[in-house]
Amino acid sequence: MADKCDLCVLGLIILSSLLTGTSGVDNVFISSGENVRLSCNNALSDCKSEDCTWTYYNNHPAAVVELITKGIKKNDTEKHERLSLESDCSLNIKNVTEEDYGLYTCQQWINVNGTDQQQGPDARVSLHVLHVSVSPSSSSSSSSSSSSSSSQTEISPGRSVTLSCQLYSYTGLSCDDLVSSEGVELLWVNQAGVDLKTDSRYQISSSSDQYRCIIITLTTTLLNEDNNREWRCRLTHRNQVKTSVRYTVKYSGEKTVLEEPHNVSNTKVYQYH
Repeated sequence: MADKCDLCVLGLIILSSLLTGTSGVDNVFISSGENVRLSCNNALSDCKSEDCTWTYYNNHPAAVVELITKGIKKNDTEKHERLSLESDCSLNIKNVTEEDYGLYTCQQWINVNGTDQQQGPDARVSLHVLHVSVSPSSSSSSSSSSSSSSSQTEISPGRSVTLSCQLYSYTGLSCDDLVSSEGVELLWVNQAGVDLKTDSRYQISSSSDQYRCIIITLTTTLLNEDNNREWRCRLTHRNQVKTSVRYTVKYSGEKTVLEEPHNVSNTKVYQYH
């Protein structure tokens, strides 16, 4: 019962902080499939992992979830196998998915005379996840859409393909504020970094919904000379590139191969038939 009460109190604290907006929140941008490290920036110089608690919140569903309580992982969460805690109280998440977006809160609790007391303020991190899905044209068996974690996409020159680049975000702000106040921008660019909106062969549109704060869609008809051509969805925050997803078209008779992401780029290689 005491544990349940503590969780209720912790939930009220987190929800209260959410209502105050995004002041004091660190923004972290990552592509799906990559690993990420979230720093506990309020960590004391002698931070001990056994005193650290990490919670998670997003609006799908709207609930506060305890991931780590006083250094111990909660095994009843979907992502527990991908989580690890470092000695400085930083939280590691392996193989990030679009469902990992949200607000992460780090707290430090120590026992004083038999009572747990929080040390220092909350450290809040807003994790934004960039994800791309691909949809071939719908005229044959290769009509089903696939995500950036898919293993095969079959398509041929002369057919249309659509790449949808989506930013999953929870910030406490509107999507308009994320763009105007935080300066977040998504662009489809070519290998030289040139905005594809300047090329008439690409149809590019943008939108948003409840969970994906920015969606930018690229549609084009594949040409024979597109073999080995690269398209990249690039995310910038205040004019600095934070992460990107790179798609390379390879015409061959082999199955599609997806390369593992590395550095700031999430590389996906599609070999089209």
